[in-house]
Amino acid sequence: MARREETDQEAAAPPEPAVPTASAPVLGVGMVGYAFMGAAHSQGWRTAGHVFELPMRPVLAAICGRDRAAVDAAAARHGWAAAETDWRALIARDDVQLVDICTPGDSHAEIAVAALEAGKHVLCEKPLANTVAEAEAMTEAARRAAERGQVAMVGFNYRRVPAIAHARQLIAGGRLGALRHVRAAYLQDWLVDPETPLTWRLERERAGSGALGDLGAHIVDLAQYLAGELLVGVSAVSETFVRERPLPSAPSGGPPGAAGPAAHGAVTVDDAALFTGRLASGALASFETTRMAAGRKNALRLEINGERGSLAFDLERLNELAFHDHTEPATTAGFRRILVTEPQHPYLEAWWPPGHALGYEHTFVHQARDLVRTIAEGTAPAPSFADGLQVQRVLAAVEESAAKNSVHTPVAL
Repeated sequence: MARREETDQEAAAPPEPAVPTASAPVLGVGMVGYAFMGAAHSQGWRTAGHVFELPMRPVLAAICGRDRAAVDAAAARHGWAAAETDWRALIARDDVQLVDICTPGDSHAEIAVAALEAGKHVLCEKPLANTVAEAEAMTEAARRAAERGQVAMVGFNYRRVPAIAHARQLIAGGRLGALRHVRAAYLQDWLVDPETPLTWRLERERAGSGALGDLGAHIVDLAQYLAGELLVGVSAVSETFVRERPLPSAPSGGPPGAAGPAAHGAVTVDDAALFTGRLASGALASFETTRMAAGRKNALRLEINGERGSLAFDLERLNELAFHDHTEPATTAGFRRILVTEPQHPYLEAWWPPGHALGYEHTFVHQARDLVRTIAEGTAPAPSFADGLQVQRVLAAVEESAAKNSVHTPVAL
């Protein structure tokens, strides 16, 4: 379809923001956690209603953290109306209808179940929990809550990259035909230096697993989302390359060795995991996840090969898809670049003119938009807690396989 002609002034002007009407009912959001993910989620809640027409108006009612000075500062910086230091008090607030959980994984289950039982909607960061048992309890609580009209969604934000959503549309529409291969890698390098301090992400009791849960959960979800089917079995290896790291409070500046052995703590999670898998249709999949790939800052890459074509995505070029149509003549066929910035592409009807790129933070705006619409319309959330549980079962199968010398391990149903 031809695009209408624009004047120079129209082409240069940004679109008018779509502000919800004053009569739209309020959705009071309470968030637990204020660090990296808390800042990203705050951006999403603060922005969504100023870009998209929403049936409810998100209001940043209260943010929660244990450190009073830090949470007060976060509230002021990110636009939250109030601050709490006890998540139970946040759940009990009458002005909070949705609880957004951005804490380490060891607290997800307790907070989510309590919020659901208190009648609140819930958004929980990935991975859903630290164990399958915790994820099962959360999913059961979400099932009961759904009968009362509540929504529980897990925050796999990369589904909301417009290029990823468009890739799903192409695959679901049959452009690749029957799938043969899915390749996924998520590579970072922030742990390459052995002197990087021991944080909660390196402690099993708090994080559940290392690169596997932190990064692998994303690519497992994306592989299954794009393919439209589930992994049924895996074979895995994993490794912890640096087994001890300095404690954050360790003395520094003294002579070598002055701090003593107590200045270090054990790393109890994986640094890297590699695994192969089989999808329900018989298609093969491979996954690599690490926080030890020098030079890779946030390199998430996917490729899907089918009988009729292929798609490839690179998060470092997140406004683009590479698409190969294998039905074209060999003399002209090849991967071509699709710039995913057209208003017909997912989420882009409310953003900028074609060619004006979006970024990482926009995935959280899109996540907030989708969740608000789901709550208002009374539809099933995607991804649901049940989806998060299924990813947790894949992660558990990977750990089991790696512990048993890579033996093929079925994914529990």
